[in-house]
Amino acid sequence: MELSENALKVLKARYLLKDENGQIIETPEEMFERIARTVANTEKLYDGDTAQWEERFFTLLSSLRFLPNSSALMNAGKPMGQLAACFVLPLEDSMQSIFDTLKNAALILQSGGGTGFSFSRLRPRADIVRSTGGIASGPVSFMKIFNTATDIIKQGGARRGANMGILHIDHPDILEFIRVKRNVQELANFNISVAVTDAFMEALHAKGEYQIVNPRSGKIVGHLKADEVFDEIVESAWGTGDPGLVFIDRINRANPTPHIGSFESTNPCGEQPLLPYEACVLGSLNVARYLKDPGIDFPSLAEDIKTAVRFLDDTIDANIYPLPAIELMHKGNRKIGLGVMGWADLLLRLGLPYNHPQSFALARSLMKFVRDTSRKASAELAEERGVFPNFAGSVYDAPDRPRVRNATTTTIAPTGTLATIADCSSGIEPLFALAYKRNVLGTELTEINGYFLNVAKERGLFSDELMQKVMEQGNLRGITGIPADIRRLFKTALEIPAADHIEMQAAFQEYTDNAVSKTVNLPARATRGDVAKAFLLAYEKGVKGITVFRYGSKKGTLVKFVDTD
Repeated sequence: MELSENALKVLKARYLLKDENGQIIETPEEMFERIARTVANTEKLYDGDTAQWEERFFTLLSSLRFLPNSSALMNAGKPMGQLAACFVLPLEDSMQSIFDTLKNAALILQSGGGTGFSFSRLRPRADIVRSTGGIASGPVSFMKIFNTATDIIKQGGARRGANMGILHIDHPDILEFIRVKRNVQELANFNISVAVTDAFMEALHAKGEYQIVNPRSGKIVGHLKADEVFDEIVESAWGTGDPGLVFIDRINRANPTPHIGSFESTNPCGEQPLLPYEACVLGSLNVARYLKDPGIDFPSLAEDIKTAVRFLDDTIDANIYPLPAIELMHKGNRKIGLGVMGWADLLLRLGLPYNHPQSFALARSLMKFVRDTSRKASAELAEERGVFPNFAGSVYDAPDRPRVRNATTTTIAPTGTLATIADCSSGIEPLFALAYKRNVLGTELTEINGYFLNVAKERGLFSDELMQKVMEQGNLRGITGIPADIRRLFKTALEIPAADHIEMQAAFQEYTDNAVSKTVNLPARATRGDVAKAFLLAYEKGVKGITVFRYGSKKGTLVKFVDTD
């Protein structure tokens, strides 16, 4: 197996099985055998050839062309074999519901999953509590309790838990929520997003007011100026990276099972809207591995998509669920999320700058191929195994729609550590830098882009002086003697305009069932106006959510250039 030094570091830190003394007791190859065996074992339920599928799954995984989400890598074959990545838990407006949800979240976080919550049903601060005669402390106070609990639970024994906290734009406590993370000590284990409605966006466009509603009574309790609330969101996002926006009406228009429920929240990175108690298993194909002169090897990609869809569907049955309610929902809708990683690497090898019109066009055609092929694979599985149990009444329950096994098949995940294992660029992100240090699980990894090294040598540009400068600043800006085509090709995340980040997200979203994890990276000099423009453009372009991150706005950023402390 071809594993990079950094891949081995990450596997040893998090994924390879350890004994009671913390000693590693399996090789990477044995890890992939463990995962393939655990998942293929569920073929017995459908009279499948277990040995044949175990071999096919192992070949796909060990080639690093496809990897499932971290929970599957960590937990397959363990007694607590929880294999899903993403969960959403409901929160009702009662003390019992809040603390039942906290207990359930603890079980999920302990098993290596990430959890999303909407706090929008909780009554606002200073509202009356009839049962006790007291006054309510509001959703933000309960988020702080969830945050503290998450601090205490180390996820899967190897990482801190991750949460998504969402509040509806019309909640009376929306301004407190928007401002809470301006204090860097608050909610460190949460990403937060505002659930923004079409009505709010219309009020913003018209410079008008919108209604504030008490969720306890359902009554309108006031009005806020949309532009003033939007300015507060922009201020916080410019300063801290939080909150993001989730376009909740758009997400619900794409709900494949509206008869089962509505979306209120997403997973921690925003790419997976889920119904209350729903889970999803994710996996990503390293598209850079399908490059074949003069383009992409679509027949090989199609074959691997079919195998990956089967792997993910089997994973649903192989999963040991933390709660019966989650098992019921996941097996009811059988959502899977197949996505891509290595996108920036693929573009580099094709000689296409990340923000070139041809790159956006390729994003659409590639993702359309992944969606269509995965949906066809799901329909073939349905012929073999039956449609998902909640099929009747779903959007697929129509004469012109395919009878599918899975309510969704595609998601674009961020693939942080998975990309390190596969030795490729993360998700659909551009290169963050040509050389940098990254902190993963307390391990500092130095990353130097191998393709840049090769091109520098081929073009006669390589020198110790050049590499020293690239190591110091992470990009080619201001370095003399670099041809214009090389500068264009190796543009890094902070050199790409926000509009082009959003264009790429929109290109992939067009053919993705669920949503797309994408960070709109902004340079430190970006203004509040730049953040506002990005938010408005994201809505206009049809994406389901947006996160902006202005470089340096958060202390302890995971990525830093090599010469910084």
